[in-house]
Amino acid sequence: MAVGFFLADRGGMHAVPLAWRGVIANKWRLVRSSAGIGFAVLLMLTQLGFQEAFFAASLRVLRGLDGEIFLQSAHKYQFATQDPFSVSLLATAKTVPGVKSVSPFYADWYDLFWKSPVDGKVYLIRGFAFDPDRPVLLLPAVNTQRGRLQATGAVLVDRRARRFLGMDRPVAQSEINGVRTDIVGQFALGPDFVSDGTVIMSERTFASVMHASVSDPPGVELGVIKLAPGADPAQVQSALRRALPASITIMTKDQLVAFERAFQANLSSAGPIFAIGTIVGFVVGMLISYQITFAEVSDRLPQYATLKAIGYPTAYLLRVVLEQAGLNGIAGWIPAWLTSLGLYRLIEHIALLPMQMSLGITLLSLALTLGMCLISATIAVGRVIRADPAAVF
Repeated sequence: MAVGFFLADRGGMHAVPLAWRGVIANKWRLVRSSAGIGFAVLLMLTQLGFQEAFFAASLRVLRGLDGEIFLQSAHKYQFATQDPFSVSLLATAKTVPGVKSVSPFYADWYDLFWKSPVDGKVYLIRGFAFDPDRPVLLLPAVNTQRGRLQATGAVLVDRRARRFLGMDRPVAQSEINGVRTDIVGQFALGPDFVSDGTVIMSERTFASVMHASVSDPPGVELGVIKLAPGADPAQVQSALRRALPASITIMTKDQLVAFERAFQANLSSAGPIFAIGTIVGFVVGMLISYQITFAEVSDRLPQYATLKAIGYPTAYLLRVVLEQAGLNGIAGWIPAWLTSLGLYRLIEHIALLPMQMSLGITLLSLALTLGMCLISATIAVGRVIRADPAAVF
């Protein structure tokens, strides 16, 4: 490459964009660099997408609860853990000033076995139940059909459940725990990383499929509290703590969602796995970016030495190398980001997970891409710092 490629006006009036010229000088090298860095970026984007889908799926039901304050067992460490409490405690909570209504929310993740109308096989599902006269979910499809749940044995099924469950089929009947159920409608929720499908029913149907007796009814997983107009949630929460035993935790909706997210992020196995996957992509990207930058610096070392000989400071040369590494990173990030949009849609269609590109994922992936390229360039730039014009020529 001609030395003139690197000449620039040191006064800054007509400075040649050396970093940009260095990136586009060799088109094939640019394609190879973009492909290598893009691979690492796509790996990070996939892990970040799975992580957000994991959180979104885990928190979807909690965010869809229709209440301001919630009661649950103090020993319950995540939503999908069964730790019911007595329904009689809800009557105590109803007497607290500022409470408009208290509704029981029943749930089960480990004892409901659904007979698939597709192949007749039995699969584990999750089930939610409530009093149809007191809705507790913000799902329009459920609320508009809740009157159909009055009949014992009537259920609503999730049409976005995994397809082998057959809940997306126009089927009128099935079985749960060997009890015949009438499918009276559908709603759209989707599976998560614990459950493949969901069935919603009345509390009477829930007791029936759980083979519970009148003397020993199922316990409540959540107490859903709606406040009276003008009531202060903090004051009502404090009053509930005084009225209820210490075995019951009282949380606002934001606190309940934050509690679940903290468990999934810090204590569950899935959250750290996706974080480790992102770190692996970052390290792979650093190695690829280092090789790219080191090769470019080595090829153009005589030009860098010439610039040092005619008086350009080392700081200027370092800036050129770092800028070029950043441009290489952006050149790899853009096609990787565009590819991830299609990949997200494909995964969402196949796995039925809420894989959505968000502003947070976009900005974080861009920051990680620039970070890995700049760190690797900082390591590789040592040859420019040590370049001696007399030794090079």
